Amino acid sequence: MPGNDGCGAIASGRLEPPADTRNAIKWHGRQSGLSIQRNPLALPRAYPGLADAMLCGSGIAQKGTTAMTGQQAAHYEGTEPFLDGGTPSRTVANAVQVVVTLAIVTVPFAGLGVAVWLAWGHGLGLADVLLAVAFYLVTGLGVTVGFHRLLTHRSFTAAPALRAALAIVGSMSFEGDVIGWVAIHRRHHAFTDRPGDPHSPYRYGTHLPGQLRGLAHAHVGWLLRDDPTPAARYAPDMTEDPAMRAISAAFPVLCAVSLGLPFGLGWVIGGSWHGALTALLWAGLVRVTVLQHVTWSVNSLCHVIGARPFTTRRYDRATNLWPLALLSLGESWHNMHHSDPACARHGADPGQVDVSAAVIRVFERLGWATGVHWPVPARLEGRRRGQGQAQSRPALHDGRPSAGPATATSTPS
Repeated sequence: MPGNDGCGAIASGRLEPPADTRNAIKWHGRQSGLSIQRNPLALPRAYPGLADAMLCGSGIAQKGTTAMTGQQAAHYEGTEPFLDGGTPSRTVANAVQVVVTLAIVTVPFAGLGVAVWLAWGHGLGLADVLLAVAFYLVTGLGVTVGFHRLLTHRSFTAAPALRAALAIVGSMSFEGDVIGWVAIHRRHHAFTDRPGDPHSPYRYGTHLPGQLRGLAHAHVGWLLRDDPTPAARYAPDMTEDPAMRAISAAFPVLCAVSLGLPFGLGWVIGGSWHGALTALLWAGLVRVTVLQHVTWSVNSLCHVIGARPFTTRRYDRATNLWPLALLSLGESWHNMHHSDPACARHGADPGQVDVSAAVIRVFERLGWATGVHWPVPARLEGRRRGQGQAQSRPALHDGRPSAGPATATSTPS
């Protein structure tokens, strides 16, 4: 959906050619598509696992269902359904993973129904509201600031204690272990909205039935697919970090803590089983449900509905969706993020609420965060559509633009 007015519009026909000079593009007409040759040595520094991702895109053999053949990449034109590489045989481990994932998705949602039923006619206690908001902010920032901007994109460098703390509270969001989350998100950026993207809403094409099915897939369906993302390939820095390995292994325990803390605080504050139960429901299960679906909405809605003021890479249709800005803590300024992934602020324009960036600013002033990649005004303007730029992302060389200002600055804008 190129253009700044693509609020839900679906692109028809071929998207604009890329400006990425690492890809040698040869156009062979609409029927034969194009031939893409990639240089896997020119790597965006924001993605430590992107080298292997690009090798995968080149058609180099790879185990697992994340493999994308060179033929798929060469002939994808942005509108047709993604081609599957065959359906792998279902194993016991796969079945167990699906059951656990279903539990993580459905149990909190069921808790929402119970909480609403209990509150019907009785109202909602102030303590429950405050606990729910507090746990939402803490665990949500663990995801947005910790998992996403720090660990996935290295938008800043955190003190070891802060790095570990953010990984721990992010793990309490019930969105997966930290290493797996980072690996999947880096893979998403390596193949945004084209074959290889684990949760693109364009997986089933751009016609209306395919788009509706794709939205369901991007929101939650992808979680149930047997499509593993190798952490060793996409997040080798994480797998080599003993602290991250320990936190990742502790994910089930941290999920239990995420529900146990509201229960315990509800007991202390309310002094009764009823107080403990309502706190568990609202600050535990309901909070988890809302945070999960806000995050998944960024995966789904923020690639279909909204504005695209900044240029992005070929096929990348990430959008800015302002109604989600506050609930997503700034993550729904998704077009800006995909235009400049390593930037610590996603809501870069005046009036755009970005709670996560504000928290990073506080960490910086306290000395807990250094080397923060704040937006560069000249770079922002250069990436805006209608500024004489191509529709796709500016050319890169070794992770940096071939012309124009630096990608980021440590001086807040």
